[in-house]
Amino acid sequence: MGTEKEQARNLGQKTHSVKLKYVKLGYHYLISNAMYLFLLPIIIALGHLSVEDIAQLFQQFDLGLVSGTLVCTALTVCLVTLYFSWRPRDVYLLDFSCFKPDPSLMCNRETFMRQLEKAANFSDELLKFNQKIIERSGYGQKTYAPKAALEDPPVATMWKCREEVEMVVFGAVDELLAKTRVNVKDIGILVVNCSLFNPTPSLSAMVVNRYKLRGNILSYSLGGMGCSAGIIAVDLAKRLLQDQANTYALVVSTEAMTLNWYGGTNKSMLITNCLFRLGGAAVLLTNKSSERRRSKYQLMHTLRTHKGGDDKSYRCVMQQEDDDGHIGVKLSRDLLPVAGDAIKTNITMLGPLVLPISEQILFLANVVGRRLLRMKIKQYVPDFKLAFEHICIHAGGRAVLDEIEKNLDLTKWHMEPSRMTLYRFGNTSSSSLWYELAYTEAKGRVRRGDRVWQIAFGSGFKCNSAVWRAIRSVDPAKETNPWIDEIDEYPVIVPEVQPVLAE
Repeated sequence: MGTEKEQARNLGQKTHSVKLKYVKLGYHYLISNAMYLFLLPIIIALGHLSVEDIAQLFQQFDLGLVSGTLVCTALTVCLVTLYFSWRPRDVYLLDFSCFKPDPSLMCNRETFMRQLEKAANFSDELLKFNQKIIERSGYGQKTYAPKAALEDPPVATMWKCREEVEMVVFGAVDELLAKTRVNVKDIGILVVNCSLFNPTPSLSAMVVNRYKLRGNILSYSLGGMGCSAGIIAVDLAKRLLQDQANTYALVVSTEAMTLNWYGGTNKSMLITNCLFRLGGAAVLLTNKSSERRRSKYQLMHTLRTHKGGDDKSYRCVMQQEDDDGHIGVKLSRDLLPVAGDAIKTNITMLGPLVLPISEQILFLANVVGRRLLRMKIKQYVPDFKLAFEHICIHAGGRAVLDEIEKNLDLTKWHMEPSRMTLYRFGNTSSSSLWYELAYTEAKGRVRRGDRVWQIAFGSGFKCNSAVWRAIRSVDPAKETNPWIDEIDEYPVIVPEVQPVLAE
């Protein structure tokens, strides 16, 4: 009897939940289309006007039909000219490519631990600490490491680091140029971002030299800007494209691992050894209206949030020396709360740009209730699933992805590209967003009109977003990307702990 009552109660709760869902959906459509409902009577009324009615309207203003027509035409031409003169130039993403290293550079968990023992004289305690991190990282057995890290013994030199960067960057750019068939002499803007390796000549100069780009190219190298620098590079290119008409912008995002291995004993600095993996991406943007048809996406918004004014935020990810003089990147215990605060600030600013008006009204009503009326109600989290079909969250680590999924109430489907990128390629820093978008394309999920949200966070502390709209559907059968030949193997279930097997 008790079981039947419990089942009836559960059924009632489910029915109530379904009703609320459809009530909210109806509310969303009503508010979203309120403007059209308001204009409908006006449009109907105007539709009943005859030529004689319009002529009488001109006569009331003491204008002849010919004079009135000329005035209206001149005004229309003037307004259209002003509109196109002041309107920002549309920016399109022609295509992008992600570098897929040679299988010889694969680094599974067992290889990582073996090379770790060879690279430094770690105690058993520190080896167990590293093993614990790698077992809980959410990484699979096919991530990649640079050649220098896999040698016996591992040896890091400036030359080997250059070789690593050249392999990744040239590999990604070569594939991109082959896909787009753009003449390199037509590229007017170049932005390269790499946080921890900034040699002389710069990495942008390295790209100019390799592809013999034109002498008046606007080239920039962004260093020390962390895992969110890929969106910063896109934002910079977008701003430059507003001033340079009919041109292309090449954006390259990567990170160099060879010279940034930490060999000390500070646990907060050892974590980055376990996290970062080999990878890079190249993106071709343009403001040419003639290229719209064959472009994949249009850039709708970029939004940058910088929390560096706060000391805790500024110091939570910092490259420094330990007590023994070993250089590494220290991650503080404040990293997760700092990241959460930066993400919250960023999405609060992004909301008014992308959320439907129905969600904005609910959010505003909640703020008024909590802050002005002192009502004890839970903070309302807008439903960003109504604003985007696809979400690419920087694959910085399992814990961060878990928190974002929970706080934004995202589905497993929305999180799949980020989690599978973390599993297959690891944390490739600023390029991870493009591996995630490549995953979405390889699955055949991108349809014309779909909205894509890329959000990344990194040292500084910064959180940045880019919003794209698909101009056309992407056919995976015609794509070349790192997932295509193995996409049917994913998604996979990733255990909480993946043990390192004894060799």
